[in-house]
Amino acid sequence: TKADEGHDEDISRDEIIAQGFATKEEYETIEGYALSLFERGRKMAAEKGLILVDTKYEFGKIGDVIYLMDEIHTPDSSRYFYAEGFEERQMRGEKQKQLSKEFVREWLIENNFMGKPGQTVPVMSRDWVEEISKKYIELYESVTGEKFVPVAANEAELTNILNLTAEDLHNRV
Repeated sequence: TKADEGHDEDISRDEIIAQGFATKEEYETIEGYALSLFERGRKMAAEKGLILVDTKYEFGKIGDVIYLMDEIHTPDSSRYFYAEGFEERQMRGEKQKQLSKEFVREWLIENNFMGKPGQTVPVMSRDWVEEISKKYIELYESVTGEKFVPVAANEAELTNILNLTAEDLHNRV
C-alpha cells in the first residue's frame, strides 16, 4: 500500500481486509486478476527470451467496479531477467542480467539519495539520462518485439495528459 511518506509498504491480505481497503470478496477478485495478469506477463516475457521475475499491480475502485490502475509490466513496476544464461548465472551465484529500474535505484543510492523527505534528487547528466532511456527502450523492444518510435508532443498536449482526472479516465473506459 502507499505509505504516507516515502516508498510503498508491504501489507498482508489480512491487514488489507482488516483496515477496510477491500472486503474478502474484493480481495479474492483482485488476487485473481493479479495472478492472471502475472501469468500472461510471464508467458509473453518467455516468448521474448525474458523472465518476468516480479511485479506490482495497483488496483482501485470507482463505485463498485475494481480497476487496474497505473502501468503494468514496465521497468518501473517489474523486474525482468534474460532467460539466456539465467541457470548458469544462478549456479555460479552471479548477479542476473536484468531489465528494470534497479540500475537507476542503485545509482541514486550511490549518490546518497534514498527518497527521504527533504532530499533533492541528484542532477543526472545528459549521458546518464540517455543510458536510462536506452535501457527502457531495450525493454520495450524486447517485450513487444517492435521498434520504439518516439512521438513528439507539444507542451499543451503534455499538459492535457498530465491534467487528466480519475473522472476523465473513467469516462474513457
